[in-house]
Order: sequence, then C-alpha cells, then structure tokens
Amino acid sequence: MENKNKPSDLVIVYHRQPYEERMENGQLVYKEHASPNGIVPTLKSFFGSVERGAWVAWKQVEGKGREAEKFERVVRIQDSYGTYNVSRLPLTPQQVRSFYHVTSKEALWPILHSFPERYNYDAVDWPTFREVNRLFAEAAVAQAAPGAVIWIHDYNLWLTPHYVRKLRSDVKIAFFHHTPFPSSSIFSILPWRDEIMNSLLDCDLVGFHIPRYAAGFAAAARNLKGAKILEEAPAPSSMSHQGLALSQASSPVKLGYQGRVVHVDACPVGTNVPYIRELAARETTQAREMRIREELAGRRLIMSVGRADYTKGTRDMLLAYERLLERQPALVGQVQLLVTSVSAAAGMGVYRNVQREIEQISGRINGRYSTLAYRPLWLSTSAIPFEELIAYYRCADVCWITPLRDGLNLVAKEYVAARENTDGGNLGGALVLSEFTGAAVELDGAVLANPYSNFQMDAAIDRALAMPPQEQQERMASMQRSVERYDAAKWARHTLEKFNTL
Repeated sequence: MENKNKPSDLVIVYHRQPYEERMENGQLVYKEHASPNGIVPTLKSFFGSVERGAWVAWKQVEGKGREAEKFERVVRIQDSYGTYNVSRLPLTPQQVRSFYHVTSKEALWPILHSFPERYNYDAVDWPTFREVNRLFAEAAVAQAAPGAVIWIHDYNLWLTPHYVRKLRSDVKIAFFHHTPFPSSSIFSILPWRDEIMNSLLDCDLVGFHIPRYAAGFAAAARNLKGAKILEEAPAPSSMSHQGLALSQASSPVKLGYQGRVVHVDACPVGTNVPYIRELAARETTQAREMRIREELAGRRLIMSVGRADYTKGTRDMLLAYERLLERQPALVGQVQLLVTSVSAAAGMGVYRNVQREIEQISGRINGRYSTLAYRPLWLSTSAIPFEELIAYYRCADVCWITPLRDGLNLVAKEYVAARENTDGGNLGGALVLSEFTGAAVELDGAVLANPYSNFQMDAAIDRALAMPPQEQQERMASMQRSVERYDAAKWARHTLEKFNTL
C-alpha cells in the first residue's frame, strides 16, 4: 500500500467518516458503505479524478490526552473508489455536544432554515466551535499537496476556510453548502455573522444547490462586508421557472473582496440514477414489490420519507392526511400512508419533542380510523434499508415530500428515478413537493404545495390522488429527464470543471 504520508491533490473535509466501522473477530475493520447512493459515496467518487486524495472527519473518543490518542489519527483506506487517506479528529463527547448538537443544531440550523424563533443563543460555546474548526483546518492542510484543492462541506465548518487560509496561502479553498442560505436579514441574527462571512470570503469557490441560495449568500456578503458583485449570470433554463417560492432569474458568479475574487456557483447534487434503476430491476426488488402489494390488498400507497426535524414538515403532512380522511371518508380503507421519521441523535432535546408530537398524531389517526383489517398509517422511526425503499417507491402511487424548508431533498429525486418501467416508459405516480425544497425548481412535473397553507396542502394531495394515468406519466417523464440531467455524475463533472478554473 502507498505511503500515507504523501500529500494529496484533493482534500475533502466533511464531518462524517467515509466508511462504516465494524468489529469482526475482535478486530476493528473499515467497511465500504453497501449502497453507492448518497452524499458520502458521491464525494468519494471524486478521488477517481485525482492522483491522490484525502478525507478529514471527526470521530468521537472517550477520555482526554493520551486516552484520546489510542487510535490512529490517519488511516489509509482502499475500496472501490480508490486508495485515500482518512484523517480523524478525536473529539470528546463534550466537544461533540458543544460543536455539533448545540452550536450547529440549536443556533446555526434554525437560522439557515429561516426559523429564528427556534434559535438558541444562550447555550452556545463559540470558543469550542472555533477550536474544532481550527482542528479541521490543521488536519486538512497536513494532508494537502502544494496547490491542492481543500473542499470543505457544510455550515458546521463555516470557520475552517479562515484557518486554512492563515495556514496555507498556496492551496485553493472550496466550500459547499448542503443547506439553504437565508436572507441577509435572517443571517444577521447570528452574533458571529462577521466572523462567518469573513471565513466564507476567504474561499476561492462557494457552492450551493440552486441560484436562490447563491444569491442569498452574495446579498449577505455585499450588505455585511461590502463585497462587490463582479459578474452575474442567468440561471439555467432548467432551474429558472418563474413564480415559484425559490425562483431566481439570475445570480452572482463572481464576488470581489479585498483584492480577491470569490467564485460563486449553483449546481444541485444529484442521485445515482443508474444504481437506483439497477436495484429496481433486480429479482429481489421485484419480489419485495409483490409482497408489499399483497400487504396493501388493493389499497393505494402514499409514502413520505424523512427524519424527526421541525424543518421537515412531517407534523403538518400528518395533519393534512388526517384532514384528507375526514374530508373524503370514502378513502378510509382505500389509502395507506407510510411515513419514516428517523429519530435524531440522543441528547438533542428539540428533536425528541418533534418525534413525540409525530408519534402522538400518528397514534390519534390510527386510533380514529383503524379496524381489525386496516391501519391507515404505518410509522417507522428507523431508516428503511435503501434496497427495500426502492421497492416501496415503485409501489407508491404518491410520494409526499413537503418540508417547511429543505436545502434540496434527494428523496424526491430517488422516487422519480425508481419509477422507470422495466419494459420502457414509466410507472406514473405523483410527487407532491413543497415549494420550499431546492428540488422544486428542478422537478417541474411535481404537484407543488405550500406547507404553510392548509388549503394548498389539501388541494395538492387531492390533485395527486385524482390525477389521470396519462397525466401522471407525462409529468413523471418530465421529472425523469430532470433527474437524469442533474444526476450525481453531472454534479461531479461540473464541480471538477469549477476546480480547474480556480
């Protein structure tokens, strides 16, 4: 195996490790994720485009000092994506709680998603947030070759670019936001706004899913720091549909600040369409489909996949489902709703409360409408394995994805990708999608809903259930073209082209 001390041309900095740790025969082994779908495999695919790559993540450890150093800081991994270094930061439970559970999730997350009423400043330990970001920067530059690209991901590492810039003037710094970026007035609620914006303006490239988020960042940079918009470009025609909540006709592509040029980009992350379709064609998937349809016994399946987070709108979707059964009693016994609401990490009280309310509403719906032969709602609080999820996507007449705010939402794209018919054409089906997801500006065949309006939510699910088969297929075909246009491979190609221009 190659020397792990050699520097890398591309260093990806992301909070999650790029493998699963398992104990086998008393030995700790690193296993590649079973599914090539999802953000971690997508990021790992970039290693195939460089001679040497590295990944920086954190790993929670018990104890301090020597106790925290009992594992290798840098390990060399070899899998189907290549051979690359993984540099792990040993963070104590206290550091993880402060940096991730409190500062990131209770202070930064609600502001990014425009929920200022959920913002909690009092519990924040900003010095620890700074310190963890500095540690990420030190680990990243230690892996970087001269002139390398250090690619940092997401808001919990907002300060890392600043520390990288101080340590290494030769590297190129790229940053990608997997979340929305709020309006300048909402962003300004953060008392650390100046420090955060200074760090982002230390980047050579700042990327977002859609033009609206890029424009929000540029507005904040201009209003708070006096950055100049050097160049704007029209949004791609496939992402510039007028009249949507997140419509944006054009957005800045270059900012000027203190003599430097900051490139700003908007390109949505895609899903692994060929893999999803390969899964859909497997005999095991088809057997699962048959079992699911037998369980449904002729009922129509509606499904919604998410996690226990107030931004995901699961509570509002469940209330809309309850109103549907009240409003159309003939549907009782004829429709089945499958909801996944994956519980958050232990110790995150705000999400426990969300989960408790979801379970209470679900219990009430089942209590009102269940019979010995029928339960109107299936609630799963653990993730359904992806291979099984594909079978459910293929059985679902409606996929109902209505977050109050979401950076993109890959579930909607997965549903569309899975609806290809094995003998050509598509299976039809309807996607009910919140206007406040980034994917809404791409998927022009979706039935869009405003989750803040009971009337619009009711109208959207009614329309989806009443949609004629031909219209379903026409809309699905349009969405499939979009999902194929912006798949995971397209995002990789686009991003590598941007790196080459820095």
